[in-house]
Amino acid sequence: MYNLLKGKRGIIFGALDERSIAWKVAERATEEGANIVLTNAPVALRLGTVKSLAEKTGATLIPADATAVEDLEQLVDQSLEILGGKIDFVLHSIGMSVNVRKGRHYTEQKYEFTKTGWDVSALSFHKLMSVLYKKDAMNAWGSIVALTYMAAQRVFPDYNDMADNKAYLESIARSFGYFFGRDKKVRVNTISQSPTVTTAGSGVKGFDGFISFAEKMSPLGNATALECADYTISLFSDLTRKVTLQNLFHDGGFSNMGVSTALMDTFMKEEE
Repeated sequence: MYNLLKGKRGIIFGALDERSIAWKVAERATEEGANIVLTNAPVALRLGTVKSLAEKTGATLIPADATAVEDLEQLVDQSLEILGGKIDFVLHSIGMSVNVRKGRHYTEQKYEFTKTGWDVSALSFHKLMSVLYKKDAMNAWGSIVALTYMAAQRVFPDYNDMADNKAYLESIARSFGYFFGRDKKVRVNTISQSPTVTTAGSGVKGFDGFISFAEKMSPLGNATALECADYTISLFSDLTRKVTLQNLFHDGGFSNMGVSTALMDTFMKEEE
């Protein structure tokens, strides 16, 4: 522990269970001295074990539907009161595809499902920042981070419409991040994480193959949820005050690879 977030206040969206990256971020944030509010959709709070995380971290747990502006307004107002001042950092760790859950192929989407997933996974980020911006709820040099995946830039066939959602999410981070930086001196970034074993990620078809492929491709191997949390903490800290509008790859080098010897060895063995 380095007290990187000593005296800072934050809101963390999306912790569901111990496998969640948001869960690890909450633990690390409090270890580094922060006071936090935890939030998730009411249904997620019923399904998950986040109450135990709230007890462990001393956090207040506030149910909120991130697609509902009214819920977000109440969440921010309550957080300002509970934490005793403006917010220093926010994590948006929310993603969901109804098409994936229902097993619908990318070429055979049900568009009502598509809209729901887009609202939850991407548009919610704009709604959240809009509420924070209008309420002037962030301290100067605060930090807002959203989690994304490289399927926003490259084709991963079974990632389905989540790839489109992540591309939209990253665009929001840049566009809204400009105004938040210019007007409030708040930085906005996305972290493009390695495929990680979480409840959300595991719902993607062929996910185990994703992980194995990325592990063989990446010179440093896949980044874990805890390692992602550490990276997120660095972006919440004062050590990264001039980092904004960035999509930051945290993937062991995967994003810059064409092919690796480990992967080639696998194919060569198959040919023998």
